[in-house]
Amino acid sequence: MSMTDPIADMLTRIRNAQMVEQAVVAMPSSKVKLAIARVLQDEGYIDAFKVSGDGGVKPVLEIALKYHAGRPVIEKIERVSKPGLRIYKSKDDIPRVMNGLGIAIVSTSHGVMTDRKARATGVGGEVICIVA
Repeated sequence: MSMTDPIADMLTRIRNAQMVEQAVVAMPSSKVKLAIARVLQDEGYIDAFKVSGDGGVKPVLEIALKYHAGRPVIEKIERVSKPGLRIYKSKDDIPRVMNGLGIAIVSTSHGVMTDRKARATGVGGEVICIVA
């Protein structure tokens, strides 16, 4: 059976793994999930990620979660744009998360990037999720 919202599934897996203090979480891989993981790593929310799977096996994305003083670095991770209601914002209307302490991950015509980079580049797009 196909999944209706794979990105929400990714975020939920990360949230659940952090609640039970797992070091690594695995999920089916896709290009958008890789792009989101790359943004999370660049911003320091996760340690690392890798794609495993060879030949006929479906690729699996493994994300190494990051903890500081026994608490997860990601305090809040929420899906904004959903398959039933897409949320698109112009460069001026992209939300600021916690006055710049968190990030909004935006899918633009120039790729998946943070809200700060989208504003600096001068492009808007679909607000995928917010991370704090």
